[in-house]
Amino acid sequence: MDLLLLPGLLCDDASWAGVAARLAGIARCRVAGYGDADSLEAMARRALEGAPERFALAGHSMGARVACEILRAAPQRVTHLAVFDTGHAGAPTGAAWEAERDRRLALVEIARTQGMRALAHAWMPPMVHAARLADAELVDAIVAMVARSTPGRFAAHVDALLRRPRVDGVLRSVRVPALVGCGREDGWSPLAQHGEIAALLPGSRLVVFEDCGHMAPMERPADVAAALRSLLCGPAGRDASAKRAEAAAGT
Repeated sequence: MDLLLLPGLLCDDASWAGVAARLAGIARCRVAGYGDADSLEAMARRALEGAPERFALAGHSMGARVACEILRAAPQRVTHLAVFDTGHAGAPTGAAWEAERDRRLALVEIARTQGMRALAHAWMPPMVHAARLADAELVDAIVAMVARSTPGRFAAHVDALLRRPRVDGVLRSVRVPALVGCGREDGWSPLAQHGEIAALLPGSRLVVFEDCGHMAPMERPADVAAALRSLLCGPAGRDASAKRAEAAAGT
């Protein structure tokens, strides 16, 4: 089975590395890149370049937004869907949009004037469980990942998020096995809104990762991998090869 993994804002292959390693026996994992695309639709097009004809799809944070655009553009190619630590509402309007814009552009300014490592340290605190800020291995991995990006790329992706559409209709249209996952202490994308997402996704299952913030694939890779394994190989999402193997074994 092929699994296309979509990273979030300021994330790359490293955000999914621990998950992909744990799924090596059941899925061929590919982590998409978005380049300097400045819209979610363009990110989806980039992610689809070179992707298999049919694939399972998992997105984290901004990556889940990209997953929705893939579903909008090519739903027939997606066999399973998982979204983690994300939202479904569109960009706000009026004063709320201006406040969000100002917060995000302040981070862009840090990237441009102080560098990507300074940005990482300013951006990270609300993104991980408070107790994990003392985890040097995790913090160093996140800082190194952010440092591999650039101020221009960050600005382009922020611009895309400031124009994000509401995706309720896309979620309601999904007709494949689906999973919604969230860190219980996700302060950026709260657990309550994941209940709303699960209610929109027909037949989906909501999984909560304990002692975990927004960066679930890096904070709790074993738990995220277990949730994906259940989605891909469980009764509702068992692939055809597994069914044939069971039939041959007489089970």
